[in-house]
Formats: sequence, C-alpha cells, structure tokens
Amino acid sequence: MTMSPDTGQDQQLSLYLQQCADSRHMALKLLYQKTSPNLFAVALRILKNRELAEDCLQSAYIKIWKYAGRYDAGKARPMTWMNTIVRNQALDMLRRQKPQEISDDEALAQVADDARGQFDHVALARDSEDVHRCLAELSDQQRACIELAYFDGLSHQEMSDQLDYPLGSVKTWIRRGLMRLRTCLTGI
Repeated sequence: MTMSPDTGQDQQLSLYLQQCADSRHMALKLLYQKTSPNLFAVALRILKNRELAEDCLQSAYIKIWKYAGRYDAGKARPMTWMNTIVRNQALDMLRRQKPQEISDDEALAQVADDARGQFDHVALARDSEDVHRCLAELSDQQRACIELAYFDGLSHQEMSDQLDYPLGSVKTWIRRGLMRLRTCLTGI
C-alpha cells in the first residue's frame, strides 16, 4: 500500500510529538523546523503584529513541549492539534491586551476570526469518519481550498497564489464547500 505524503508527514510529526513527550530536545528542534513557518502564519494572521506573533509562537511551542504527551493521533492530525494551540494562544494574547491598545482594524480582525470559529469543530474533528465522508463529497477544488484554509491556515490570497486560481474562484469554492459540508454534517 502506497502512503500519501500527508500520511508520511503526519507520522513524522506524531513521532516528534511522542519524542517531545519523552523530553527529547532534538525532537522539538526538528518539530520547530518543520512546522514553525505554518504556525507563525496562523499567529501573524490573528495578531497582525510580527513581534506579538513571535511571542505567541514561543509560548505555543512551550505548550506543545509541555503537553506533547496529551496529543492523541486518533482525535486530530498533528498540524491540526498544533494549529489549535497556536490559535488559542494568539486569541488569549488578544484578550489580554488593554482595550485602548487594540486598533479598529485589529478589533475587526478579531471579530472576523471569532466568526470563523464556528467551523473550528470541523478542523478538530477532521479525522472522524463523518467529516471524511462529507469532505469526499466535495469537488476537488472545494476540498483543497477548505483543507488549505482550515487545516493549514492559509488566507484566501495565499490559496489563490498556491493553487494558481483567481481569488474570486477560491472564495466561491470555500463558500460553496462550507455550505455543502454544513448540509452534510447536519444530516448525520
């Protein structure tokens, strides 16, 4: 049986997490090298400030190190689990900021990100049979865009650039895909 690249990467990241749980510092270094660009992008998108995103990432990796033994591959993929830690850390940092320190743009970004949270349960439950079945019912473009947005943390523009499709098409595929996912998951 041929292993897909995602499965191989998931196995490697799971192994690093297991080694972190066993207090192997080299595993944390390797985990950081493999995952920090994606996780930093998640923090930066939420915080809209490079220094805060760097602080967030540092705190998140401390939590990843500390709680690596709690990671359960049966509940979530490694990147999904780590994305959740980074996202929660970034949102906690936003909440701790004094209200006068948050600009109108940052407040709008926070509200928009919180609205996006309604779909977080899909990211956390990605490995469930129901979600896999529903994702399989989507078109290839819809599935790819939703996975890149919610599991890899890419923005619409980043997806457009990576997939080489117009931005409007990417947004349409996400919107229609989410509607189909919602219909499929509520019918279960």
